[in-house]
Amino acid sequence: MIRKISALLLMLFSFIAGVHAQSSTGGIKGNIVTSEGEAAAFVSVRIEQHSRGTVTDAKGDFAFRRLEPGQYVLQVSLLGYEPVAETVTVTANHTASITVRLQVSKTQLSEVTVVGGQNKLANKESDFIAKLPIKNLENPQVYNVVGKELMKEQVISSFDDALKNAPGVTRLWSSTGRGGDGAGYYTMRGFAVQPTMVNGIAGISNGTPDPADIERIETIKGPSGTLFGSSLVSFGGLINIVTKRPYDAFGGEISYTGGTYGLNRVTADLNTPLNKDKSALLRTNAAYHSEGSFQDAGFKRSWFLAPSLSYRVNDRLSFLVNTEFYSGESTNPTMVFLNRGRQLIARTPDQLGIDFTRSFTGNDIVMKTPSVNIFGQANYKLSDKWTSQTSVSRSTRRSNGYYSYVMFLDQGAAVPNDTLLSRYVTHQNSTTTATDVQQNFIGDFRIGSMRNRLVAGLDFLSQYTQNDNSPYVRFDLVNAINPKDPRYSQLNRPAVDALLAQAKGGQVKNATTNYTYSAYVSDVLNITDQLIAMASVRVDHFVAKPSKDYTTGEKSDDDYSQTSVSPKFGLIYQVVKDKVSLFANYMNGFQNVSPVTQPLPEYSGVLKPQQANQFEGGVKLNVFNNKLSMSASYYNILVSNMTRSIDVEKGGNRYQVTIQDGSQRSKGVELDLIANPLPGLNMVAGYGYNDSKMVKSDSSILDRRPTSAGPEHLVNWWISYTATSGKLHGLGIGFGGNYGSENMVVNSKATGTFTLPSYTVLNAGLFYQVNAYRIALKLDNITDKAYYSGWTTVERMMPRRFSASVAFKF
Repeated sequence: MIRKISALLLMLFSFIAGVHAQSSTGGIKGNIVTSEGEAAAFVSVRIEQHSRGTVTDAKGDFAFRRLEPGQYVLQVSLLGYEPVAETVTVTANHTASITVRLQVSKTQLSEVTVVGGQNKLANKESDFIAKLPIKNLENPQVYNVVGKELMKEQVISSFDDALKNAPGVTRLWSSTGRGGDGAGYYTMRGFAVQPTMVNGIAGISNGTPDPADIERIETIKGPSGTLFGSSLVSFGGLINIVTKRPYDAFGGEISYTGGTYGLNRVTADLNTPLNKDKSALLRTNAAYHSEGSFQDAGFKRSWFLAPSLSYRVNDRLSFLVNTEFYSGESTNPTMVFLNRGRQLIARTPDQLGIDFTRSFTGNDIVMKTPSVNIFGQANYKLSDKWTSQTSVSRSTRRSNGYYSYVMFLDQGAAVPNDTLLSRYVTHQNSTTTATDVQQNFIGDFRIGSMRNRLVAGLDFLSQYTQNDNSPYVRFDLVNAINPKDPRYSQLNRPAVDALLAQAKGGQVKNATTNYTYSAYVSDVLNITDQLIAMASVRVDHFVAKPSKDYTTGEKSDDDYSQTSVSPKFGLIYQVVKDKVSLFANYMNGFQNVSPVTQPLPEYSGVLKPQQANQFEGGVKLNVFNNKLSMSASYYNILVSNMTRSIDVEKGGNRYQVTIQDGSQRSKGVELDLIANPLPGLNMVAGYGYNDSKMVKSDSSILDRRPTSAGPEHLVNWWISYTATSGKLHGLGIGFGGNYGSENMVVNSKATGTFTLPSYTVLNAGLFYQVNAYRIALKLDNITDKAYYSGWTTVERMMPRRFSASVAFKF
């Protein structure tokens, strides 16, 4: 299979290499401004003859290059206005120019129409969600978008803070930096998920993504195995990061943000054409980030560089290469692990009696998490109906340093209690490399009167991990509530190194490899002008190779493979064309399950993949000239083939065996609203309700809410107003926050429940933008609310924090 994919790519790129630009061509360039003289950014302009389109940049500029001499009709339409077209003549070796000034009070917009909306926060259109260029109102799947404009208003300096704007999503764990799963964990529709996708393809990290290169964050809801596989996504959905791309003008921005607890952040965004006809474009984003902690120890420090190059060979062929280089160093977040093997004594954070301004670590117990993500894409227009899209990504993530955590004494202790904390530590040197190759053929054609938009693709994913880690050792016991315990300050690197040098056994030095081979097809069919159906299927073959233990020279016997078939169906009925859609979907996801060594031969054998099946229905709106965008849905997910343990009696003996008949039910409601009721007034709000329960499982957790499900109720909102005229023109104010209901982070018969209390956190911002300058002030957690997150852990979140930002745009 690998050879076939390699051969296909070789032929494709050989063909690409033989294609050269046509000589004696011309172009069209233009600028679109509003009636107030401001740039009309991020609207699309289209050429009628071959449906070629582009998007205006931040300055309202657009351009078409490498056009054959002749006449072209430009088309652009604004909702509520009658579309008009203008004919532009292109001559050889010349670029025709056009300037359009939009007159809101008129129905006719010069002789050119512009497609777009006035709500800068409501753009939800994406080519990644369905791997097809379909609109949100044509897509039966629910997804939410956090765009760079909202992040700018909120003075966002971290990925975690940006995700607080996604309905039904909240953080379970901060990024630990440890090998294998060091990125942050979030909950979505009752299941844990990590950010593992960049531009719709593999992009892994053991750290936290830097916002500097993020155009938007897409939270794609529900089991999405049909189009995205199983290795990098969750039954609750996936998080896809869309990076910034080059645009057809010189420009950029430099900003500085400073704040409480030592926050210092510098970012730079530089974009420039590389040649005269602007067929080659380069954009580079960079960031330096440093901050301390509200605790007595702790820091984060990182460098980030992301060059992106696009090159349009001609009207048919284009390339995009996006690279990200990240180097981060930080202490481990202070997450108190609750004991999982005995009844807990304390049942709430207050009952623990811990002063959470104490870190229980030291500033020399640090982990470095460098990562490199390289993404390349070639798009070739085979005809007016078919396009070939070849995408390749290569991601390398490392964990190099000390990982430590604290946990209460277990039931084996002489006096189990919730007072003494065990401090554990290990030194890790772990590297994971993921290679993803996708070949998609995308079509837009008709069969009879019915329009088909179809993607057919092949996907190959390889993941290789090398570990060279010390054993986990208990450094000491420290009193959680006594600030005078002399042991508290004794955790440092020299003491840890001395202890690890004495450790015997437990060294992890191995390598693991797995491959995933997939083929999929998805068709969006316009049965009528208002009734749309989606049908998709994926065949996925997973292969796990034997891991090699370098300490013994032996290979494991966990060599296995599994094949899954994942279907997906959806219906859209547009009650009002392009404004109101009713939708329903059936979606499938799956996860591969490793073999289990059984004590009885009749129970042995390869386990089947877990399956998640979702049914969902709801409504999507985009009305009042794009001033109100909303989606509301109800979903019901059933996960089957989950493993559980049972006792079996045979020959007078009792054995504990693993069977695969467990199940989990997760159902709920989600609401996403974006509104622009008045000029300058923007509103964003979201609500998520999740009811998750173990339907069939081990008796200890039967009929209980899984600890990965997070709070049942989540609310987010942000309201901002910017003066659009007068003496206060450019001055804005914003207010918002988040609510989370109670969260059971431990929940079993063996332990009882540990509940994090509900919280309401309020934030406010003030900003002023005039010409090329922007100044912003932000106050997070206005009331200094003490609140927590966790997943069998307790972690105190950020107290009140003030930050200020200044930016210069050129």
